[in-house]
Amino acid sequence: MGEPFSNIPWDDFRLVKAIADARGLQGAAAQLGLNHSTVFRRLGQVEQALGATLFERHRSGYVLTPVGEEMVELAARVDDDITGFTRKVAGRTITPAGELRVTTNDSLLIHLLTPLFARFQCECPDVRLDVVLSNEPLNLSKRDADVAIRATDSPPETLVGRRVARIAWALYGRAADFPRPETRALRDLADRPWVSLGDNLAALKAVRFVRQHVAPERVVYKINTVLGLAEAVESGIGIGHLPCFIGDVRPTLVRLGPPVPDFATDLWLLTHPDLRQSARVRVFLDYLASEIGKSRPLFEGDLAMSGAPVATAESPAA
Repeated sequence: MGEPFSNIPWDDFRLVKAIADARGLQGAAAQLGLNHSTVFRRLGQVEQALGATLFERHRSGYVLTPVGEEMVELAARVDDDITGFTRKVAGRTITPAGELRVTTNDSLLIHLLTPLFARFQCECPDVRLDVVLSNEPLNLSKRDADVAIRATDSPPETLVGRRVARIAWALYGRAADFPRPETRALRDLADRPWVSLGDNLAALKAVRFVRQHVAPERVVYKINTVLGLAEAVESGIGIGHLPCFIGDVRPTLVRLGPPVPDFATDLWLLTHPDLRQSARVRVFLDYLASEIGKSRPLFEGDLAMSGAPVATAESPAA
């Protein structure tokens, strides 16, 4: 096996690994940016060069043979080594310059980060930001992103970073429907229409609360983004829980109760350990931590400090 392998280009290893990951030629072609016939032809050339079959062709897809498994394992190890090397080189950058890929979600981007990104680029014009919107945990070890800005109480142990704020949640309704801003008991809101986040965010405590305390027929609207949830409450579809930094800046919304401590989550700035000494990563994290720190009262739901109107208490929230 050693002699044929030494004559196979790295791109052929990538090709075989892509076919294995996709379990077929069509998915591999899409992943590699090639057409189906090119992938088919190149696979045949690799198998001919090795004198061995790499895949068994089944109706359910392409299944690796023992030789194919060996090749894919080697490709994965080499890929990890290359990624680790490039990550370490990026971490040794002396001046803050180059591309910085940042992942976050839409609500943080729109309600917080875009103006901060704009000011950062004015101060560091040589750093080019590539922003990836996703609620899914990207693999920072694979350089899917250099920095992740996430609301979580359990950041991955493989990453390093800093907690910059605590995000409070409260119950909101449309101000036109509640002309007197005051705390309402849950029993007084039971017959109101409610809106909630969808099943993809069912792990959030605010979502679990609605499932446990609101009759299913009263939850008239579900959506899979926090930003969309805020739009739904603002449109008068129903009442719902929102992060205070979103709800308190919308004058058409009013709190129906104080922040619920159990719903709060931490806001983290995260990166891979190999990148924390990179000049562009370090200066970016320092800048964001400083700027977000100035808005902590808004994140933590402190109405008096954030400048939002203060509600009066009428009855304790259930």
